[in-house]
Amino acid sequence: MMFGILEFEFFRNAVIAGLISSVVCGIIGSYVVVKRLVSMSGGLAHAAFGGIGLGYLFGIDPVAGAVAFTAGIALMIGVIREKLSQQVETLVGAVWAAGMALGILAIALAPGYAPDLFGYLFGNILLIPTDDLFLMGLLALIVCMVVGLWFNQLMAVTFDEEYARVMNLPVTALLLLLLLLIALTVVVLIRVVGIILVIALLTLPGAVAREFTRSIGAMMALSILFAMACSLGGLFLSYALDVPSGATIILLAAAGYVLTLLRVRLRSGEPVQGGG
Repeated sequence: MMFGILEFEFFRNAVIAGLISSVVCGIIGSYVVVKRLVSMSGGLAHAAFGGIGLGYLFGIDPVAGAVAFTAGIALMIGVIREKLSQQVETLVGAVWAAGMALGILAIALAPGYAPDLFGYLFGNILLIPTDDLFLMGLLALIVCMVVGLWFNQLMAVTFDEEYARVMNLPVTALLLLLLLLIALTVVVLIRVVGIILVIALLTLPGAVAREFTRSIGAMMALSILFAMACSLGGLFLSYALDVPSGATIILLAAAGYVLTLLRVRLRSGEPVQGGG
């Protein structure tokens, strides 16, 4: 039987990693979709590769390097966004390319054999060790605690920055906090679907959930459930078909998004705009 594969530790680790990633991408992905931070999230995802490369170069855990580097880039983008809002898209594009280039250069300069980068670029959920699960769980716990503590403030900034300023909320600090949460979420998702596919798993569940509710809390809950269904379904399907897990998870999410748009269009009789 297919569920017999759960006897193996590597597959149980993969299931746990899928559940952890579903929670964080469901929560933070909802903010990303509503706030229209898709391109910025993509820039942070690709910048994370620079942190991975620096980790190899300086002999530290690549995932820890990705956390520190991506958090620094998130803060930089947030500060510049406040000062030069019209140039933020150009900045994101530069970060997107420079992060990848820095990662490649750092790995080329690192002593010893160059590591297999396929898992970081495209993910390999079946090879996630227990130690990485603890790190992923810690990052996910931090994300959940921060969102729980500042839920109303983050919601106000996400839906209407001007209203948040009128209410005397620290908008700049909250936006920086949101970008930091996106950075942590990106690092959690890298081991599951890889840098190239992170942006899809971060946004598709939220985009699907938004078609069923306008409440941010309900949107997060639906997004988490959809992400879990895609992660676990993609994991077992990839095992059954002997195909890459990360790509299968993303294709399930994309199929769910397309079906959701078709359902909305058929019910309304009007063209539907894509989320993000």
